[in-house]
Amino acid sequence: MNATLGCLRALAEPTRLRLARLCAADDLTVSDLTHLLGSSQPGISRHLKLLVEGGVLERFREGAWVFYRLTRGGAPLALVRAVLAALPDEDPVFAADDDRLRQLARQRAERARAWFDTIAADWDRMRSLQADEAVVEAEIARVVRDRPVASLLDVGTGTGRMLSLFGADVARAEGIDLSPEMLALARERLQAHGLRHCLVRLADMEHLPADARGFDVAIFHQVLHYSQRPAAAVREAARALGPGGRVVIVDYLPHALEELRAEHNHARLGFATAEVAQWFADAGLELGAVREVPGRSLTIGIWAGHKHQETSNGGER
Repeated sequence: MNATLGCLRALAEPTRLRLARLCAADDLTVSDLTHLLGSSQPGISRHLKLLVEGGVLERFREGAWVFYRLTRGGAPLALVRAVLAALPDEDPVFAADDDRLRQLARQRAERARAWFDTIAADWDRMRSLQADEAVVEAEIARVVRDRPVASLLDVGTGTGRMLSLFGADVARAEGIDLSPEMLALARERLQAHGLRHCLVRLADMEHLPADARGFDVAIFHQVLHYSQRPAAAVREAARALGPGGRVVIVDYLPHALEELRAEHNHARLGFATAEVAQWFADAGLELGAVREVPGRSLTIGIWAGHKHQETSNGGER
């Protein structure tokens, strides 16, 4: 009862109701919300504090920024959704909020695309060296969907492609990345696909957030070749799995294109299956079938490491 009362008290104020409604639609900072509501920053911060304490919103840090979004769990979630669903969209105040939010989303998307345009030529060149993306993604889907998946962690999410590919099929999906620019692109993609339950946030693949646990699948899609310590990243991903979970790695097989190291900051020129198998073994995972998808100059490997049902944490029994 206390949680329900706290939630209702937090929502029972016009400004806080507007804040909750906006944060249900997008991940927003205090600066964003100050702009959208035309209110002072201290006032908005006080309202946000009450909404977090009431279990309506949650906050998460991304570098120097703190974002707010609708709570993802707990008893108040169904109540909050019911209250927000009952609000009339045609209300003039809510309609004006929605217009300003759409304008803000367009501005953020334009900034993200402008940044992406600066790397687009290199991005396209990289894709031309490997297998067709549709073929690779079809193979990834076969591996991921080999068994039921309710939750997915995308490690090094980049533009959020894996989240957009699998997000509609899972109840819980999270992506982490060290690039705020990439996270902005990922948010734009998820928003366009209506995948509001998918969360992206700033984090290091070797030091995942403490609450990133219990996933059915953790996927590394074309990211481990940037890592100086890929084995450590795989061990961390294994700790984020629930019993029977899997780590799926999608990356290059060994190659000799030194230009990728010199010009594209690749720390590793692909991985051999024996090396990946050792990472899995060290992390308490068992290597399953390996898939290879050849391209013009680069071959993509897809490796899946399975966690035993009775394994509780990183191979400990």
